[in-house]
Amino acid sequence: MPANTPALTAAQIDAFITDGFLRIDNAFPEDVAAQGRAILWMLTGLDPDDPSTWTRPVIRLGDNPAAPFRPAANTPILHAAFDQLVGRGRWLPRGSLGTFPIRFPSPDDPGDAGWHIDVSFGWEENPTDFMAWRANINSKGRALLMLFLFSEVSERDAPTRIRVGSHNDIARQLAPAGEAGLSLRELAADGFASSAHRPEALATGSPGTVYLCHPFLVHAAQPHHGTVPRFMAQPPPMPREPLQLERPDGDCSPVETAIRQALG
Repeated sequence: MPANTPALTAAQIDAFITDGFLRIDNAFPEDVAAQGRAILWMLTGLDPDDPSTWTRPVIRLGDNPAAPFRPAANTPILHAAFDQLVGRGRWLPRGSLGTFPIRFPSPDDPGDAGWHIDVSFGWEENPTDFMAWRANINSKGRALLMLFLFSEVSERDAPTRIRVGSHNDIARQLAPAGEAGLSLRELAADGFASSAHRPEALATGSPGTVYLCHPFLVHAAQPHHGTVPRFMAQPPPMPREPLQLERPDGDCSPVETAIRQALG
């Protein structure tokens, strides 16, 4: 994709503002996904050809800056989409893809399938209590939530569940808390009931698919009922500057516009 070529149509951007997410097929090459899966299999210490070694419903692997993860995070189509959704010059390129939750076919409860948003600051004060980590109305520390699919993900392969439009509910919940924001414990006190009425979508797709989501989108994992492990990364692009809901030039990004519309 040539520099400065838009990745997203006006209709896609409108859908992002309304629904809180959009899907980009072929956001990074499928052979890069295959290379990444091979590295991740090696790091698990499990045998990809022997399901008897897959004894846990989920394994989390830490941040890995090695290729092919860097190029997957920095394709021209993704950079162009970040410019359109977050604003040109308002985000920082990623050198890695963060944590990989790898989900395996299992009858067991994975133990992490509750509804939530990805909070973005506060771990410095409470490094061992993730429920104390926070989010605020300016989405401090997070420009987007992203889902990078490194394997084929069907409806049975533990696709991430998404509450369509739930970013509006979270914006209204965060607004009265101001800059301090709310902890995940406070946000989850009612089980995210404010968005329970929202329709659900599933983050399915082929290797190389990326979902770009509003940072306030409510989502959840689920058990794996398929036959092939699911490989995914969910990193945030970091903001170069805080979100601004009031810009003198009126040049609010779609991420900011969605919050403004939610707040009326």
